Amino acid sequence: MTPRRPATRPLAVAAAVLLALGAAGCSGAGGVSVTAGPTAQSAPASGSQVGTEEFAAALKRPGTTLLDVRTPAEFAEGHLPGAVNIDLSAPDFADRIAALPPDAAYAVYCRTGSRSAEAVSRMTDAGFTGAFDLAGGISAWQEAGGEVVDD
Repeated sequence: MTPRRPATRPLAVAAAVLLALGAAGCSGAGGVSVTAGPTAQSAPASGSQVGTEEFAAALKRPGTTLLDVRTPAEFAEGHLPGAVNIDLSAPDFADRIAALPPDAAYAVYCRTGSRSAEAVSRMTDAGFTGAFDLAGGISAWQEAGGEVVDD
């Protein structure tokens, strides 16, 4: 009787696939982007919370302003390229938002999606008609391979 050899080939193939997937996730290959990738044909519904791919496509639409509603310290640690920081917790949040055109498009995000949802709600209450936010915030963005800058 011939001794059986362990089935190492399937394990090696599985390990190689996992390593390749891990490397792709870390490199941002195929990830969401502020500049690369598709542009949405239409904007998300005002007041909606959208996933990373839809957010990335929608923020590329002409005239869309990217708003980061985290604190200035959080913003300085890393933000989406081109984002404008308007801190939801700042006393002048309402005044700063009031200075913006209410009929423009606004792609809003925070760390996890809670503050951006509140910001969009406050913007909608103030008469904004094109604000939407990123479900999961910058955390979901980075997990999806999206770029972050700290300039």
